[in-house]
Amino acid sequence: MAGLFATLRRPTNISSSNFQSSSVFASRLLYLLTVISVSLAVFAFVLQWRGGLPDPTTRWIPGHDPNEAGSKPVRLSSSSSGCADILGQSRTASFPYFRDWKFNFGSDLRPKISITTSTSAGLEQILPWMFYHKIIGVTNFFLFVEGKAASPNVSKVLKSIPGVRVIYRTKELEDVQAKSRIWNETWLAGFFYQPCNHELFVKQTLNMEMAIVMAREAGVDWIIHLDTDELMHPAGTSEYSLRRLLADIPEDVDMVIFPNYESSVERDDVKEPFSEVSMFKKNYDHLTKEMYFGNYKEATRGNPNYFLTYGNGKSAARVQDHLRPNGAHRWHNYMKSPKEIKLEEAAVLHYTYPKFSDLTSRRDRCGCKPTKEDVKRCFMLEFDRAAFIIASTLTEEEMLHWYREHVVWTDKTLIQKLIKKGILTRIYTPMAIVQGLKESGVFVSVIASAHRDIIKDESFSSAGNRNASGYPHITDTFPRKMGRILEPQSTARKFVEFSKTDRQAIPPESPPGMDGIDLTDTKYLLKNSSS
Repeated sequence: MAGLFATLRRPTNISSSNFQSSSVFASRLLYLLTVISVSLAVFAFVLQWRGGLPDPTTRWIPGHDPNEAGSKPVRLSSSSSGCADILGQSRTASFPYFRDWKFNFGSDLRPKISITTSTSAGLEQILPWMFYHKIIGVTNFFLFVEGKAASPNVSKVLKSIPGVRVIYRTKELEDVQAKSRIWNETWLAGFFYQPCNHELFVKQTLNMEMAIVMAREAGVDWIIHLDTDELMHPAGTSEYSLRRLLADIPEDVDMVIFPNYESSVERDDVKEPFSEVSMFKKNYDHLTKEMYFGNYKEATRGNPNYFLTYGNGKSAARVQDHLRPNGAHRWHNYMKSPKEIKLEEAAVLHYTYPKFSDLTSRRDRCGCKPTKEDVKRCFMLEFDRAAFIIASTLTEEEMLHWYREHVVWTDKTLIQKLIKKGILTRIYTPMAIVQGLKESGVFVSVIASAHRDIIKDESFSSAGNRNASGYPHITDTFPRKMGRILEPQSTARKFVEFSKTDRQAIPPESPPGMDGIDLTDTKYLLKNSSS
């Protein structure tokens, strides 16, 4: 019996030994495979680091061919531009393919939306502004550039971006605009022959007229005039999409008005307004009359008006026959009174004097004397007049004190009260989008790509789809520019009279003031303000 049990145990011991041998073999095999995998990964990394293999993300950079002889991965460096520190890539992890995406939307996406602007800003302002609007659905940009924006280092980058058309303020451009029919009409005549803001207003209007022609050539459906310190805010759409918002507009509507909100900065050291400012003051059109006037005094904080600058918003126009600008804020039509609607949620976010340096930069753009009489000739809005005098007469320390008192919001109790009332509001989406673009390295990548692909600048007049002058043809007669003020060539200028469909150009206008309030509402308003 014992021998029987002995014979039975022997196979069991043999089986256990075989199992242990198999386990050891499997462990060694797994270890070997791990070592091989790690070695291959390290080898691939070394090859890529030394230039032997292309970075897979560079396949998504327009113009980069990894199969091209001598092609190397793009190396982003802060030395590629002076804007790199501001527009630089974050050190945090981000989706790699997003880094070099230039948002070159296909022509099949509808509606196609264009923005036109007149700017002298640098890349640190234009790139966040432009790519934010690409994110929300804008496909085409018509940039009328001068100053810093027209410099080779800036304009070369702008021209490298799909959907962007750069127009320089040259003698050739001025000659073309001197033949605009606008000079023979009455609706803009009140702004001719005046300096600073009035001159800019006329210049913007002439640029808008040319942009309409460009928009038609590009097959654009909607056109918007916007400054580079303004962002569209398509609130009320589930996708936060300007394209979706305009796609839902009834076909018989010609113009959509976006009331503007004004930035309310909480610090005097803001450097990047689009990614640092989140508090805005709502427009009169998005408040009840009682709420607006009931909190008017506290919201104004001793400044001339409820908003520091304009309060009559901006607009989008459907591109169609006989469309014309009606000043920088509106559009019109030569043959009819446009049907327009005003949106109840969407707005234009206007970043007004968000940086302390804006005081001096605005001052340097105008050669008027810092007197109350002269500034009325140069500026349309009261706060701009006051800011110009302050920036021209005070020391930097005194200017900073004035800036903190009139622009910066430091009273936390007042802020919370006005947020609760609905006068102030927090809007974070634009900030999140711009910060995301920056952290993904989009701005630095665009700059690096433009500097890598150095080509000779083509003359504007050499483009095949333009006339011999290099600009879209603008019809009809005279004027020329003399000095800094645009004026007609003929002293016997003939004005054209229009029918009841004509409308005078709409300048930047302040929001309603207390002088427009019905005194019979005073008791109610005071009660509402104290509640």
